[in-house]
Amino acid sequence: MDDPSNKETIAEAARRIKAAELVAFPTETVYGLGADASSDAAVAKIFAAKGRPADHPLIVHVADAARVDDFASSVPPFAARLMKAFWPGPLTVILPRKAGVAAAAAGGQDSIGLRCPAHPVALAFLKACQELGVSGVAGPSANRFGRVSPTTAAHVRSEFSDDLMVLDGGPCEVGIESSIVDCTRGRPVLLRPGVLTHAQLEAACGEPVLAQDEVDEAAPRASGTLESHYAPTAKVRLMDAGAIQTALDLLGLDAANIAIYARSVVRIQSEKVIYRRMPDDALATAQQLFAVLRDFDAKGVKLIWIENLPDAAEWDGVRDRLARASA
Repeated sequence: MDDPSNKETIAEAARRIKAAELVAFPTETVYGLGADASSDAAVAKIFAAKGRPADHPLIVHVADAARVDDFASSVPPFAARLMKAFWPGPLTVILPRKAGVAAAAAGGQDSIGLRCPAHPVALAFLKACQELGVSGVAGPSANRFGRVSPTTAAHVRSEFSDDLMVLDGGPCEVGIESSIVDCTRGRPVLLRPGVLTHAQLEAACGEPVLAQDEVDEAAPRASGTLESHYAPTAKVRLMDAGAIQTALDLLGLDAANIAIYARSVVRIQSEKVIYRRMPDDALATAQQLFAVLRDFDAKGVKLIWIENLPDAAEWDGVRDRLARASA
């Protein structure tokens, strides 16, 4: 139901959230598995359904910036500038958490990640939840913990039981999770890259955006920052184009159960090797990345060889996901 005017379906989804149930919903990045962020009991259902450690924090989705004060005790000026520039959109800001609010969603930390998504169905859903008194919806990716994130409703349905309500908003336009900027330490620190480039973030907040290795203080825990994450069942290996071609030549007709995702065209002798061309554009690659990995898994391959990415900054988000998928 990619039409946000389908008010009956949206209203039913909001009622389920209010009743401490789970609902999967689309965003422009990936599909989320949602629960009332202020209900520790509801949030516990997310951790149980995903098999996710309870100390690994969730991102709370809000309908607009006015809801930030429901969860954050303060908002630094540079964080406000980031929200003004990129909300609704693929940016999560980590802010000091208001005492006594959303402790389970925050993984027990004194900080909380907040985002306003840029998807019409998500926004209609969040506004309907808000009308029922639910200020924010905790929503990690709607998949089993550590696995490939879902970018279609069908991906979500393949992960969970039929009892889960899934709002179908079509394929996600961005395709990888939001950039995460920590705003709790007096200066912006990028914890997870996304499709927003470092230069875009700096221009918006008006000051340098640091990497975690440039800061002495420990970072708050954040979604999607574990060394191994976003992993398909098949083993992922990142290789340069020459290494891929050499391996294919050595295996010859014996090559099997291998999938290749590359910008370069390679010679393949075996009919048991799957080749999918990677776009030359970083945004297009991000949009299809998780769907490609899921499709390779569905075809039963054992190895996925992926060509190394260009060094340009716009590839940082995809590079991060593939580094974790291959860890």
